[in-house]
Amino acid sequence: MIEVSWVLFIVASLALIMTPGQDMVLVMSRSVAQGPAAGVATAAGVSVGLIGHTLLATLGLGAVLRASELLFFGLKLVGAVYLVYIGIQLLRTRPAELAMSGGAPKSLRRLFADGAFSNISNPKIAVFYLAFLPQFVRGGAEHPTLSIFVLGLSFAALTFLVKAPVGYGAGRLSGWLRTRSNVLAWLYRTSGAVLVALGVKLALERRV
Repeated sequence: MIEVSWVLFIVASLALIMTPGQDMVLVMSRSVAQGPAAGVATAAGVSVGLIGHTLLATLGLGAVLRASELLFFGLKLVGAVYLVYIGIQLLRTRPAELAMSGGAPKSLRRLFADGAFSNISNPKIAVFYLAFLPQFVRGGAEHPTLSIFVLGLSFAALTFLVKAPVGYGAGRLSGWLRTRSNVLAWLYRTSGAVLVALGVKLALERRV
């Protein structure tokens, strides 16, 4: 039996999910670049990344990351470099390229993988899961590990339910934006700058 405080969990989770961060920026930038399907695919990848974190947290990797300085630093650096790489790609976008083709398209499979890798390579999320999810397991629960696993899956599902519509909505505007290449280039570069800043922040962030 799953013994969790669902109301508190859903309210807290939605508040966190709707807070702008690297995943939201990635979803919106991809949807503006290639349309609604791209945004939804990226959001799905982000959510699958969270499922990966759910499995890792359930198996105790969050505790390992907290205990191992080297492992934490290595995984954090991978995630930071990847964010900076994506951000630089967006910063290098030229208005002329957007006017002709809307940028180099990526397959939905690649967009899905980008979303998943961006999320799963962030060790702060593993530590966050370990600290956040147990708060909503009721004291004396017979199966606390199972409860944490179900909460993690629920958080991933809520993430998709929030970010997929955001990606779809931004994608619906992509055609209009591509006829205004200067506006779209500004959005690309703004998103790129945010992703680079987030990558640098992740690389310099101290452990909690």
